Amino acid sequence: MFQPIVKKSELISDLTNLYGSKITTADVKGYCASHGYKYYTITRYLKDFKVTRGKWNLKVTAKKVAQIEKSFEAPAALPSTQQTLIPTKDDTFVQFGSFQDVKKIIQSRLFYPTFITGLSGNGKTFSVEQACATLKRELIRVNITIETDEDDLIGGFRLLNGQTVWHNGPIIEALERGSILLLDELDLASNKILCLQSVLEGKGVFLKKIGRYVKPAPGFNIIATANTKGKGSEDGRFIGTNVLNEAFLERFALTF
Repeated sequence: MFQPIVKKSELISDLTNLYGSKITTADVKGYCASHGYKYYTITRYLKDFKVTRGKWNLKVTAKKVAQIEKSFEAPAALPSTQQTLIPTKDDTFVQFGSFQDVKKIIQSRLFYPTFITGLSGNGKTFSVEQACATLKRELIRVNITIETDEDDLIGGFRLLNGQTVWHNGPIIEALERGSILLLDELDLASNKILCLQSVLEGKGVFLKKIGRYVKPAPGFNIIATANTKGKGSEDGRFIGTNVLNEAFLERFALTF
């Protein structure tokens, strides 16, 4: 004859003392056999502690998990970054080539997409950084690779405290802050870079995943650097560079 269970608290205490806080089906069946209880009766008492099939955690209840999750309520979207994005000025930098022209474009605060091409190590990226440092302009640099896609550039949903929230990508950050956006090594990109077509036209971008349109703030501009002119590398010196879409390249008003 099966014995009645006196109290749930005593049952939990007994199981914890015998098997610890994490128990399995084998533990419960062993307990039932030694105390004369029915298996389904014991598991009915343990329903609030069930983790998955055949496993229970006697320290955590479903109610407690809900309370923990509620205490970490995530925002609808992650806030924009608050730190300053003005590059540090380097006193050893020597102005040369088209630096003054690049500086004038940035200083004008006009939207004037600019493409800078040249051999590796000739200061393409560094000159843009130093122009921004001199003019106290924020710069957001994005290093492009063959794997770069819309989620990396525009943004997407990220997991925060058990919830998915929208996180702005560097493009959206630059648009909203009116910063200079530097697309570094653009000729390494795949056709996924075409998601920037509307941004290169100065029209902003529509975030279809959250239904919000982001228009460029005053001062926003795009500057791209590359080792080739978007035509790839036939001699193999710059392996991995790709032929860029002609319509995409035409969005750049000026090439240095």
